[in-house]
Amino acid sequence: MSSHFLTDIIIMNRKPFILVSNDDGYQAKGLKSLVEFLSDMADVLVCAPDSGRSGYASAFTVAQPLMLKKKKPVDGVEVWVTNGTPVDCIKLAYDQFCTERVPDLIVSGINHGDNASVNVHYSGTMGAAIEGCLKGIPSIGFSLCDYREDADFTMLRPYIRAIVQQVLANGLPKGVCLNVNFPLVEELKGMKVCRMNKGMWQKECAKMQHPRGPHYFWMTGEFVSDEPDAEDTDYWALNNGYGAITPTQIDVTAYEALNQLQKWNWEVNR
Repeated sequence: MSSHFLTDIIIMNRKPFILVSNDDGYQAKGLKSLVEFLSDMADVLVCAPDSGRSGYASAFTVAQPLMLKKKKPVDGVEVWVTNGTPVDCIKLAYDQFCTERVPDLIVSGINHGDNASVNVHYSGTMGAAIEGCLKGIPSIGFSLCDYREDADFTMLRPYIRAIVQQVLANGLPKGVCLNVNFPLVEELKGMKVCRMNKGMWQKECAKMQHPRGPHYFWMTGEFVSDEPDAEDTDYWALNNGYGAITPTQIDVTAYEALNQLQKWNWEVNR
């Protein structure tokens, strides 16, 4: 029996390789739950921030050195942490741990709090997923509409496993990742594939008085939907007891505007 044949058998029988990260930090319950959900169906590796990095979106570190430290395994899974952002985690893990085996899937979360609608642009959870997508690896960000540190993720187990299995089996279109959000409900009605809701955050800066004189600010706010009754959006799905699966693309070109702008006169008199 040839060594090439034995190698082919090993490759065919081995589990898929999943890289896991988040933006709530390696100690977050959401990440530990995600690892627990996936550790029996894949070879899992964790690389996550050493503390919370919510709102870091696709930021990465350029002004200070990054450190990698190995931590205690979670559910038998190797865990590495860094002082950087979620995107740094993906970049570091890809460079340091994936030279011989590229991940079959990158998964980020489970985030404590939703990342639906325009939140996708601010989300460190989705920043990690988008970075995986930029590297050509199928990627998913998972979030639950529950900001509590002790949030219960148990109900999400079969849904997350099913979504991961679907993506591993079918892949995703090039340049597309998934933004998956779950509502905080006792019983999920099911999942809907939907588009991103249009809306915006308002009253975002809470002005406070410092006891020594100057003012300071907390970033806060309330989200207002421009289309609360549109039943094909992630916002509607979450508000009506459904999980929302939103395909999210890397190409942010506004093609309708592109066609319009190409008709303008761009000649400049000098």
